[in-house]
Amino acid sequence: MKIHNKKKYLSFLKFKRDFQEYGLEKAKSYELILHWLNNRLSRNQFLVLSGILVGCTAGLAGVVLKTLVHTIHNFITHKVHFEYQILFYIVFPFLGIVLTTAIVLTLFKGQDRKGIGAILYEIAQNSSIVASVKMYSQIIQSAVTVGLGGSAGLESPIAVTGAAIGSNYAQTYRLSYKERTLLLAAGATAGIASAFNAPIAGIMFAFEILLTGVVFTDFIPLVVAAVCGSLLSRILLQEDVLFRFYTREPFNYKNVPYYLILGIVTGLYARYFVVISQKVEHFIKRLKLSRMRKAMFGGLVLSLLCVLFPPLFGEGYETVKAFTNGSTHSIIRNSFFRYFEIGDWTIIIFLVLVCLLKAFATSFTIFSGGNGGNFAPSLFAGGTVGYLFALVCQHIGFTDVPVTNLVLVGMAGAMSGVLYAPLTAIFLIAESSFGYDLFIPLMIAAIISYLIAKWFSPISPELESLADQGKIFTNKHDKNLLFALRTEDFIDKYSETINENASVTTLFEKVKNGNKNIFAATDEAGKLKGILTLDDIRPYLFNKEIDSSTTVAQIMKAPPAVIYRDNKPLEILQIFDDTGVWNLPVTSESNDFIGFISKSSILMSYRQLLKEYSD
Repeated sequence: MKIHNKKKYLSFLKFKRDFQEYGLEKAKSYELILHWLNNRLSRNQFLVLSGILVGCTAGLAGVVLKTLVHTIHNFITHKVHFEYQILFYIVFPFLGIVLTTAIVLTLFKGQDRKGIGAILYEIAQNSSIVASVKMYSQIIQSAVTVGLGGSAGLESPIAVTGAAIGSNYAQTYRLSYKERTLLLAAGATAGIASAFNAPIAGIMFAFEILLTGVVFTDFIPLVVAAVCGSLLSRILLQEDVLFRFYTREPFNYKNVPYYLILGIVTGLYARYFVVISQKVEHFIKRLKLSRMRKAMFGGLVLSLLCVLFPPLFGEGYETVKAFTNGSTHSIIRNSFFRYFEIGDWTIIIFLVLVCLLKAFATSFTIFSGGNGGNFAPSLFAGGTVGYLFALVCQHIGFTDVPVTNLVLVGMAGAMSGVLYAPLTAIFLIAESSFGYDLFIPLMIAAIISYLIAKWFSPISPELESLADQGKIFTNKHDKNLLFALRTEDFIDKYSETINENASVTTLFEKVKNGNKNIFAATDEAGKLKGILTLDDIRPYLFNKEIDSSTTVAQIMKAPPAVIYRDNKPLEILQIFDDTGVWNLPVTSESNDFIGFISKSSILMSYRQLLKEYSD
């Protein structure tokens, strides 16, 4: 009891010191209360409280963004007649991307790291510390992009915003890396839960995507954050803003063949979507244009696509709802296809083109300068593929085709294949459609699509480059730990060096008076010429007949390998295994000697990190 009271007293003294350091001018009343609670409550109790606060804040941010974008989008698409909407489709998507780029360049100094990969990078490489600017920058940028017609989703910006809120909350109260990561994930979870009013899907998103390769035993903060975000969404958002589908057919096991085939179709489409996204990204990066001109080019492409195919405008959820409500003809009437006779083949051709061009519209939106994610585009495309598949089946002659169910299952299949997140897709559609009896078809399509995606690429192509560079965690936990180590920390900066032209007598003196068992032979400019170990020196050390004029250059040897500063610990360990030695020199690219690195130091650090990781 005395020890416990002593810890409380020390915590109070620390709080008092911090309060005096920051002063009343910077102190906030709620922060004072939370600092006091942090000192009074147990760790688990404070984490639960933190989950509630982070969840409410991130959920509110999601509600604000969804409402803002819906208001802008609703005005453009419903308050203006079609003849004038053409002008809107020409002007506003272009304006959205250009304005977003201008905002990034002026307000945020060109810093526009976005998407889920940015969160994963902060978890793995920056101790889950997310810049405070991301608590509002993503909202501003994505509201402008998507609100004005960008063919992207709001869920990734909402997730980044929530993650920034959770991270900065944890930084404020000086929580540890694990707790900081947990609250970062809680914020993103609440953001996704508020965007879809789907708390379980938010939790699955955290486990499948954000916390890959991270071991946790504390789940309650995630749960309470998801519940808070979902409740705020349900209370504050209007019914037409919510991602809800009320019309569907009961599950019939006789329809399983439809779902099996649709799983394959959505899996192949997801691969097409990812490949097009990569090609467009590389194409835009190769353009020798300024960022503003790239934005103008991408905006022109997007505007042209939206004029020809209005469903590509914005998130596209209203179009998917129209599929489930049987209002497809209203979508056709708002496009140039209304000048053709609207028959079955007209609709099929229209939807095929929409599916194919959606990948281009989304990619140009995101990579030319807009801000958004692939959540909504994958759901829109999957729903369109599902509806298209149902129409084809009906046209062939099949009866009792479960059209609405195929739309919903198609959404889960495409999302699973694009984002590599089958559980998130399954629970998202089940919660959004109250279709818990659809779990079997949802699982069939989502898993098939996911397996097809994995067959083409084991890791999401969006994250593959970061994973190969060791900048994000993967399911390979050993590599995650090694990537968390920094080569710079293992270099012995006090390594012994000796000039290659020095005599062996000078070398013997270094051996006698020093405590190193390996030496680097360098020239006058500090370039590495060779190395010497005690085993190399010993025959000469006890040889009384050795000629004192013998130089280091005559007895040194070439190192079995050389390590460079940018080599990762995993690569270094592989070099040690290949050479069979325990010490190797580190040089710059120009062969300047920096120091020696020991295999044992890396293994000891790895063991310590593994111990902390497992606690």
